[in-house]
Amino acid sequence: MAKPRKVKAAVIGCGTISNIYMENLASKFSIIDLVGCSDLIPERSAARAQKFGIRQMTNEEILNDPEIEVVMNLTFPEAHFEVSKAALLAGKHVCVEKMMTVTLAEATELMDLARSKNLFLCTAPDTFLGGGWQSARKYVDDGLIGRPVSISAVCTTNYSPNTPMFDVNPDFFFFPLHPGGGVPYDLGGYYIHNMINLLGPVKRVTGFGGNLEPNRFFSNPHHPWYKEPFIVNTETTIAGTLEFENGCVGTILFSSDSSNFDSFSVQGTDASLVMFHPNFYSGDLTLRRLSSAPAPMFAPPTPPAQQNVIVRGVVTEHKLPMLHGYLDNNRGIGLADMAYALRNGRKPRLHGELGYHAFEIIYGILESCRTGQVYEMTSRCERPAMIRASALVATAQEITLDD
Repeated sequence: MAKPRKVKAAVIGCGTISNIYMENLASKFSIIDLVGCSDLIPERSAARAQKFGIRQMTNEEILNDPEIEVVMNLTFPEAHFEVSKAALLAGKHVCVEKMMTVTLAEATELMDLARSKNLFLCTAPDTFLGGGWQSARKYVDDGLIGRPVSISAVCTTNYSPNTPMFDVNPDFFFFPLHPGGGVPYDLGGYYIHNMINLLGPVKRVTGFGGNLEPNRFFSNPHHPWYKEPFIVNTETTIAGTLEFENGCVGTILFSSDSSNFDSFSVQGTDASLVMFHPNFYSGDLTLRRLSSAPAPMFAPPTPPAQQNVIVRGVVTEHKLPMLHGYLDNNRGIGLADMAYALRNGRKPRLHGELGYHAFEIIYGILESCRTGQVYEMTSRCERPAMIRASALVATAQEITLDD
């Protein structure tokens, strides 16, 4: 059996997140041949090119290079549409950081363009491909919690930067407070992709919230614009309810206006699975269920009988082992999976329908906030195929993507 031919890829956008992406794409995944990078700030792309031994390029050079098959779009959200569209028009497959765009209309245009040109358009986050989430998927699919009934997520934090250089130039651009940012977009995708990974697509949504405090001011006395006002032009707090196609229900609370708190769990008829923050590829998985306490060596005295008492049992917790590989920071695994999909003629697990469906869930909740009505989803997606379980370690685990 012949070894798959490497997929040549280039990165557009060399900001902070590009470092871990390019480190993994350059050395962790054998299917990827990272050949170049570009950025609006030439000094940034030059530094990345030198660090990873690749070519510093312009966007035009990347798009006009016939050997480059895939563009990894790591620009800020407001640039996602323009960069992804240009890459698709140039005949390149695209993998883009979350979210796909900042409006559903733009996302629809990109999806239609990708379909018309028979190209892959994949959207981060790809953390659900990590070993922790694939293990959670297997436990749920294998019935460890019984029949899934509900899922719930809370992610709150405070996006009120008070640094002396906040937003003064591209190097200090804080995209979470701009369109496509805020926790609903910045972190919400991590939870929603994993909800779809665990339970499948969503039928309808409803919610409350929106942009709770659009008018703010620069609060650091050392900032050059101290006390000057600025506008937060994105939704910052939403509470939503989701009805999944399989009959399960879910709740989310995402906020960038309050103190830090997060929780994520799925509940079944027999047990609950308490999960970790989906920004990470692995973490603790805790099974919570009713269980009998160990029998004592000598039976204690029988207590007096109590009337009308409902005995619910004792809730016990069990830490579950990881059943899959890729447990560390594997940003770029979605692009690697897409590369194997290209070579093997299958659908990538990070396929565009997933990213679009996740985007529409947020959009639908915000529409419900605005109208006070239940929002019926117009899109659907296939539940991504699970990566097979394995005990392989280090570089050997990549074989699980080659399916």
